[in-house]
Amino acid sequence: MNSSAEHPDLDLDLTVTLSEAPGGPDHVFTLVRRAGGRPETTLPDPAGAIAAVERFGEGIFFPVPGPPKLCTQQYGGPQVAVVTGTFGERQVHARFSLTDGCEIARWRALSPLLGGVSGSTGAI
Repeated sequence: MNSSAEHPDLDLDLTVTLSEAPGGPDHVFTLVRRAGGRPETTLPDPAGAIAAVERFGEGIFFPVPGPPKLCTQQYGGPQVAVVTGTFGERQVHARFSLTDGCEIARWRALSPLLGGVSGSTGAI
């Protein structure tokens, strides 16, 4: 995964659609940043969201194929988030859930982007 130092001026234009439970209302957040400009966002923690996306986004949005992962069989909740938009010049369409240990780790890595509360670190 990449460090934030590798993407300091990366253009971001991301929309997050979060569903807390099946059939429940969707919550929509945006994160827009143009190189050299201040972010435009509706997220609670814009700095945390940018830091998490710069650090983990490339590896999570564009994973390199590899051997199958072994994931713990645990359930973290019914929440689902869909992230669409652009990361630099690359199109993003990623789905996040809390259905097993691997999915929970992905969610935690990008928690500030997925509507995490202020002060969230994105650490896994």
